Amino acid sequence: MRQIQMVDLKSQYDKIKNDVNAQMQQVMDAASFIKGEKVATFQRHLENYLNVKHVVPVGNGTDALQIALMSLGLHPGDEVITPTFTFIATVEVIALLGLTPVLVDVDRETFCMSPDAVRRAITEKTKVILPVHLFGQNADMESLRAIAQEHKLYVVEDACQSMGSHYTFQNGESYASGCMGNIGCTSFFPSKNLGCFGDGGALFTNDDALAATIRSLANHGMEVRYHHDRIGVNSRLDSLQAAVLDVKLAHLDQYIAARQSAAEFYNRALTDCDKITIPGHQPQSTHAFHQYTVLLHDLDRNTIQAKLTAKGIPSMVYYPIPIHLQKAYVYLGHKTGDFPIAEHLSQQVLSLPMHTELDEEQLNYIVTSLKEALQ
Repeated sequence: MRQIQMVDLKSQYDKIKNDVNAQMQQVMDAASFIKGEKVATFQRHLENYLNVKHVVPVGNGTDALQIALMSLGLHPGDEVITPTFTFIATVEVIALLGLTPVLVDVDRETFCMSPDAVRRAITEKTKVILPVHLFGQNADMESLRAIAQEHKLYVVEDACQSMGSHYTFQNGESYASGCMGNIGCTSFFPSKNLGCFGDGGALFTNDDALAATIRSLANHGMEVRYHHDRIGVNSRLDSLQAAVLDVKLAHLDQYIAARQSAAEFYNRALTDCDKITIPGHQPQSTHAFHQYTVLLHDLDRNTIQAKLTAKGIPSMVYYPIPIHLQKAYVYLGHKTGDFPIAEHLSQQVLSLPMHTELDEEQLNYIVTSLKEALQ
């Protein structure tokens, strides 16, 4: 049996090595490393894939989130509602811009932002709802968009983990993840469903004016060269990363299908295991399974992980401390017990290996070993 990894990027690369190497060689031969044709080509292809008017490639997913908020004309003290159970970057950019993070609890089944919690958190200072499409499925966008429309709020989607998933509204309209709000943001970190060989990210929008502002902000506030109309940043996807991403984009549906197949195997094998709960499913969303995360039933997670490690099976905890209990965010004034669902998840979630190269032998070994570890 091949060695089990949380993410097997080497095996994935081996299957597309010739195409990737050829595309990267073209960049080196042309010596067009910044804003080259490969970036423009990838941008067009991703716009077509997502069926969105504008994709703006940037340096990483965190930059994408920051630039999205910068583009909305917000002011210090304006409030942005976002979940407390997420990667730190989601909240980090809010704080860095002098805005106020308003943290809310998540849904126990899907781990995504609770619309009821969002509604309770809205004040006269609220300007943005920032849902996180955690672990590969979309938050309840039907409800969240309705709340935003009712209160005239922006919606910025953190789709850094959900590339390749879709959400269908009750009226039958279906959208790619990140393309339902005013702006969507994603990351091309190597372990993502669509990952490059370094850092990368992008923003999505159907709003022409917002797209122009976002492009300017990502390029030092310029629209015309050396004419700086706004204070911006320097964030761009380089040509080598775009070349890699363009090759992998052509395989993305296949990658998503492989992840979904692995998840179905896990589901079948673990659904009757009374010591864990398999990932919940938002019925209007497909799941791209960036992570496959189970919920332990009041077990010692460290012991379970140690038993798996002894069998050569890696596992990860995303995330062990919710944002409101992080030292950097004590200034928000929260305490233990404020967001009980997120706190419980942080203590009991466990992510199993999930990637495009898992085979049946590995999956059988993982679930058998997990069941033994749970005894």
